[in-house]
Amino acid sequence: MRFYEYEAKQVLSGYGVPLPERRLAKTADEAAAAMSDFDGPVVIKSQVLSGGRMKAGGVKFADTPDEAREHATNILELAINGLMPVGVLVEDKRAIAQEYYAAVTYDGRAKRPLIIFSDMGGIDIEEVAEQYPEHLSRTHFSANRPFSDYTAKIAVASVGVTGRDLTQLTRIVAGLVRLFLERDMTLAEINPIGKLQDGSIIALDAHLDMESEARNTHRALLHEVGVPDDDNRQARPPTAFEIAAARVDAADPRGVAGNLTQFDGNLGLIIGAGGGSLTLFDAVRAAGGKPANYCEIGGNPSVSKAAALTKLICEQPQIDKIAVMMNVVSNTRVDIVARGVIKGCLDAGFDPAEKIAIFRIPGSWEDEGFALLEKYGVEYVDRSVSMHEAAERAVAKMEA
Repeated sequence: MRFYEYEAKQVLSGYGVPLPERRLAKTADEAAAAMSDFDGPVVIKSQVLSGGRMKAGGVKFADTPDEAREHATNILELAINGLMPVGVLVEDKRAIAQEYYAAVTYDGRAKRPLIIFSDMGGIDIEEVAEQYPEHLSRTHFSANRPFSDYTAKIAVASVGVTGRDLTQLTRIVAGLVRLFLERDMTLAEINPIGKLQDGSIIALDAHLDMESEARNTHRALLHEVGVPDDDNRQARPPTAFEIAAARVDAADPRGVAGNLTQFDGNLGLIIGAGGGSLTLFDAVRAAGGKPANYCEIGGNPSVSKAAALTKLICEQPQIDKIAVMMNVVSNTRVDIVARGVIKGCLDAGFDPAEKIAIFRIPGSWEDEGFALLEKYGVEYVDRSVSMHEAAERAVAKMEA
């Protein structure tokens, strides 16, 4: 899940990272009032889960409360990459002498976490890597041992930073690494880090992405920054459909029946079995189908949980049919899922034989599950039919 900038900075503040004074404003009047807390000019920044705010006009500078109100009014009505802001961040404007870049992420090829640092901040790091590789360092470290500030120092010094700047930046990078490790982040980025005219160094912007599966582990932190339990955002705010699915999954601890991401298609998907769910999603698209959602099921959910999820998906007006598909499973009873999806269809007011395009869940108790599906006239297939062929059949049903 992705954090808004104002949330990311609140998290960063707990790791000793120096930050500018700031206030979150939900309205233009609040932005104007917030400026009274500052001695001079401010920056008005759109709070959206998207990059490219400056180029899109989502970052403006104000010298007076009236100017802050005007800019906030325009920014709050400005969609950036299709996303509307949840507010604006009013921040102390400071004169910048030098900009740096720092990020911590996971290097899948090396199978180790990685610090990326550059003395050319404020621009796309991909551009720096391509055109100015000597201004960028990559420093791997171990996630299995306590982190040493010395590793952060190496990352910063590798691009030629020395003296007081090296000391200040080392503290910032070390704090960023500890945040990454302790809070199960997939990305922790500060761009830019700004060196001010007085020589002090602060984080001017921040971008944090957390592992979705770590939400429960860090629930206290999320509550602290104001993230609701059912806010399962990724690179955009959650839709009402996604929030409702998260509530279904959270209401019953048995198994998984949720983790839903909405798309704009017309074929509802209830899919699972780890990587099998991704395979099935891609197979539907490869067959020419238009998924209305990605949604995982597994771990032996209860009948009521599978039914609630199915009912929710069937009730979405853009969805014509649903496909229920998994790889071969041993920890999920086929008959329980079959009962759940049939009940969900009926509860939503649909005939399961018409609403379910295909059912492919081979595994334990499959004979009982298949008998139930046959009773209701639902088309099903066993493990002799591949996941790709099952997806193709579901798409063919949509086109019939």
